[in-house]
Amino acid sequence: MAKRHRYVAAVTLAAFVVCVDGSPAAGETPMRRVRVGGNQRDFVLEGTDARFTAWGFNYTHNRAGTLLEDLWADDWASVEGDFREMKALGANTVRIHLQTAKIMATPRKADPAALKHLARLVKLAERTGLYLDITGLACYEKRNVPAWYDRLSEADRWDVQSRFWEAVARTCAGSDAVFCYDLMNEPVLPGKKKETEWLAGEFGGKSFVQRIALDLAARTRRQVAKAWVDKLVAAVRRHDRRALVTVGVIPWAYAFWPGAKKPLFYSDGVDEGLDFVSVHLYPKRNDVPKALKALACYDVGKPVVIEETFNLRCGLEDLDAFLDGSRRVADGWIGHYFGRTIEQYEREKGTIADAIHKSFLEYFRKKTPDILRPPRSGEPPADRP
Repeated sequence: MAKRHRYVAAVTLAAFVVCVDGSPAAGETPMRRVRVGGNQRDFVLEGTDARFTAWGFNYTHNRAGTLLEDLWADDWASVEGDFREMKALGANTVRIHLQTAKIMATPRKADPAALKHLARLVKLAERTGLYLDITGLACYEKRNVPAWYDRLSEADRWDVQSRFWEAVARTCAGSDAVFCYDLMNEPVLPGKKKETEWLAGEFGGKSFVQRIALDLAARTRRQVAKAWVDKLVAAVRRHDRRALVTVGVIPWAYAFWPGAKKPLFYSDGVDEGLDFVSVHLYPKRNDVPKALKALACYDVGKPVVIEETFNLRCGLEDLDAFLDGSRRVADGWIGHYFGRTIEQYEREKGTIADAIHKSFLEYFRKKTPDILRPPRSGEPPADRP
């Protein structure tokens, strides 16, 4: 089910040009919803045949580790500046990560102030021409997870998660800037042994992986995954029937290659409510062929977005080879942005991590014209099998 070479939607970059203050440029083409194409293999812009390729950044936290909800409450000017900078680098998509505890004030009620900030962020996305990948249910800072949330039973926890998505979808449903809702970042299930912690480890001081159950309780992993996906998709669809829904997953096919099995959340039946595949894949140094073979496991007949990738474990040469090699499968790539411009990195005497981030931004900017270009004259259409 390999896909032929990708070509971006036939929408020129001028359609997304913005003024310095982030307001729409005069005569700018309004944003159109992104939907799955008729062949079920790529994205198009609603009401057109123009293909859309997601190209952008994860906007999780800034260089100091401050999460989005703290920034939008205390330093809105930085959020606005970051959106303009991501746009200037060539992005058309920003993936934001919403914390459960910031959206849900109680088990039954969302925080009106947080939803107001979210609505404001959606308007900012509209002004800057950036599509939002809205990832939810995050518990990235373990110390800030409410005790009441961790004490809930599985059923009650899922009910809170359902209310979270109802509140978010209700807030965002009217905007064409919403690309998708990602139900949870890297959900996992327990094995045969009963677990006691909902969060599964830390990376860089944050907990990015979360269990959706602590005990299989005589159920199969597929049964649990399907029940959870179905419940949360239904919550979204009560308020937004147009935006796409996905789940960003760990690439177990890469981690356990060559003994990989079919991806759980994108196996038959489980993914009925999911519109496209989101996988997080960071190629290792000198390991691109294996990374591409693992990626092929996620080519299940739906569009594929590599929702996280970066030169974390490889150099830019390997990353570029992976990106180019993945074009036969992928319909988008989302890297990372940490609230610092290339120029700011150049002025500061930073760390090795800063140098890596700077090099990625330079690569991203340079790569943008290749990714976001209309088909060349005489170029054949990128038909799908």
